[in-house]
Amino acid sequence: MVTAGTMSGVRVWLTGASSGIGEALVSPLLRRGARVAITARRADLLSAIADTHRAHGDGSVLVVPADVTNRDAVNAAARQIEAAWGGIDLAIFNAGGSIDSEGFNASDYVSTMALNYFSVVYGVEAALPGMLARRRGHIAAVASLAGYRPATVALPYSVSKAAVIHFLEGLRLAYADRGIRVTAVNPGFVRTPLTARNTFTMPFLVEVDDAAERIVAGLERGKYEVHFPAALSWPLKLLRVLPPAIYAALIKRASPR
Repeated sequence: MVTAGTMSGVRVWLTGASSGIGEALVSPLLRRGARVAITARRADLLSAIADTHRAHGDGSVLVVPADVTNRDAVNAAARQIEAAWGGIDLAIFNAGGSIDSEGFNASDYVSTMALNYFSVVYGVEAALPGMLARRRGHIAAVASLAGYRPATVALPYSVSKAAVIHFLEGLRLAYADRGIRVTAVNPGFVRTPLTARNTFTMPFLVEVDDAAERIVAGLERGKYEVHFPAALSWPLKLLRVLPPAIYAALIKRASPR
């Protein structure tokens, strides 16, 4: 488990590491002395990221390609990391995306849940046994402020992120007395290839390197939740307690036509 204030020597498994927030997380983790195993489908992108950090002498990067929507592949990736390093201290499940076609299409929900939610479930299944055996470990997953309550855009995405938040809260309750720390990471809008596709206004947009620093700092402090930016996250927290009718009226007024 990450001891508050230091990540020196911590063995980190990071998924969704080939771009966006995942790629940005590698540098602050390495600077703090962590060893980082990076996972995504594209082995070539992972190798390029690892080579860049090795060339700068940043630290230890292990390339472990896998499709995080494939349960067996995720399990095999965890076993590869454990074989190389002897265990996983901190697992950061970051892989995610948004699949939202025109109209209502059930397959959008199935595909988005597979990528955003079940990838986290598979990762926990793969990493948790080793942590429980050592009676210490830290599990984190990147959800979203969009998971707090639904809006009128990207509904499959917000539904999947709500599931991640609920799952993490349950894990924390179930395993806190067995040495397992759990952190939910709920960012707002972050400038990444994913958000570049959005056609609506994104208030309080955060640069990806800033987001990565906030996330790693929160993990170091062992926070239950890392949420940002405050100007967006705290108002959204307040909206969570509103009665459904009042919330619906506010969202309808604020939503794009």
